[in-house]
Amino acid sequence: MESGELLRRPGPSAGSKSDVRGGWCAAFYLVVVAFLERLGFYGVQGNLIMYLTGPLGMPTAAAAAGVNAWAGTVQVLPLVGALAADSRLGRYRAVLAAGVLYLLSLGMLTASSALQAAQPHSASSPPSTSPAHLTFIYVALYLLALAQGFHRPCAEALGADQFALSDGGDPSSPASRSSYFNWFHFSISWGYATSTTALSYVEDNAGWTAGFGACWAVMVLSLAVFLLGARTYRAEEPVDGSRFVETVRAWAARFFHRKDAAGTERLLDRQPEEGEGVVLKLLPIWLGAMVYAAVTSQVYTLFTKQGSTLDRRLGTGLVVPPAALQCLVSFTFIAMLPVYDRVFVPLARRVTGHPAGVTTLQRIGAGMAMSCAAMAVAALVEGRRLRVVTAAGLVDRPDVAVPMSLWWVAPQYVLMGLAMALADVGLEEFFYDQVPDAVRSIGLALCLSAMGAGSYSSGMLVSAVDWATRGSGESWISDNLNRAHLDYFYWLLAGLAALDVAVFLYFSKRFVYRSKGEQR
Repeated sequence: MESGELLRRPGPSAGSKSDVRGGWCAAFYLVVVAFLERLGFYGVQGNLIMYLTGPLGMPTAAAAAGVNAWAGTVQVLPLVGALAADSRLGRYRAVLAAGVLYLLSLGMLTASSALQAAQPHSASSPPSTSPAHLTFIYVALYLLALAQGFHRPCAEALGADQFALSDGGDPSSPASRSSYFNWFHFSISWGYATSTTALSYVEDNAGWTAGFGACWAVMVLSLAVFLLGARTYRAEEPVDGSRFVETVRAWAARFFHRKDAAGTERLLDRQPEEGEGVVLKLLPIWLGAMVYAAVTSQVYTLFTKQGSTLDRRLGTGLVVPPAALQCLVSFTFIAMLPVYDRVFVPLARRVTGHPAGVTTLQRIGAGMAMSCAAMAVAALVEGRRLRVVTAAGLVDRPDVAVPMSLWWVAPQYVLMGLAMALADVGLEEFFYDQVPDAVRSIGLALCLSAMGAGSYSSGMLVSAVDWATRGSGESWISDNLNRAHLDYFYWLLAGLAALDVAVFLYFSKRFVYRSKGEQR
């Protein structure tokens, strides 16, 4: 089995078969597919709040809540895709199904945008959106969410499967697989960065039809690369629906402390470490991930609206789209992950003796603490922005850019990127490793569902704060951000993140890993 090198694949050793599949050669195709898939998907998600508040004319609070609800669905639907893959389809066919759904949904968005742009309207107001047209848009968006639900857990798990730990007991396999998760996220970060800069620029300047059409074309290329790499993928074990059901029953029996099924007891005898309290063990980590996701989801909503009020001019003519600021998160990811994988891990390994340098829970906890710092910095920056607004007399002029450079918000994006480089990658590796082999896709889907639940929670929190503060004057999340108090809301999130870190540390110190080698 290859070591943790991304591009180099040594030839087969003496006595080995030349047609052995898997390893970094197969994983490389899936890493490229991940880049293209994220490029097309974030072309919609990264700028969605601007589409809702622009051409569709939705209020800021309603649009933010709507984006959070949709983003929550995006993260919960991987449970559906993973269940289908692990019980019936298999991961390869699940990714193919995702490709078809992507082309359908993005085609619908492109067509709906073209129809809306073709409607006659005055230059001073956007074209009206009929209920039927709005329904069509929402159907397309949720089909897009379903496509992501099939693709994300199954493609990532298929890549991790290329480093099977059972292949001859190769001791490099755990390190290679851990490295794979780093490089997988490195790739999707490039997709995210490219999308939030290039595609958001196309959407803001060439139009939404051109932007959505470009996303559709990228998904065609992603599907083509996936099919091209099929000859290198490790053959999947035949999907055994009965074994899948038996494993789920074992989980349920342990969760409810039942011992009334002979088949379940036999399964637990064969896999004691896989059934013993696995749901209860993972629940505190899942809840911690949910709160963390509720905090970090502001990158895609309120951070973007905050940035839209600043002076975004670069040089004499170029105006940076608000969503393009999100690329700072990706660039931080891109810079951080190679350093983490090639510098930090070897150094930490010498100290701790752990194959990955630190445990996954230690990595996750560090990321959560960084998200707390990011929200505190965001609150301080927003407080300064409001003081500049008052001094410039722009409180009732939300249409005028605040005389404050967009680079003031760069630190909060960079800190959030550091948080995600640590916590997001760690969470996915953790949930993949801590579930039985038969349900690896579901393990990743559980992680993504925690992120989805966090987005739902964030949307509900935004709505609740908007309602509670509107009664005593101007809402903290008013459409006119010059009269709002996003700084108060950010401080609330910073406090919530700090509490999450404290509770997470308590449970992580008591967690028992499936692999004793992980326990450090």
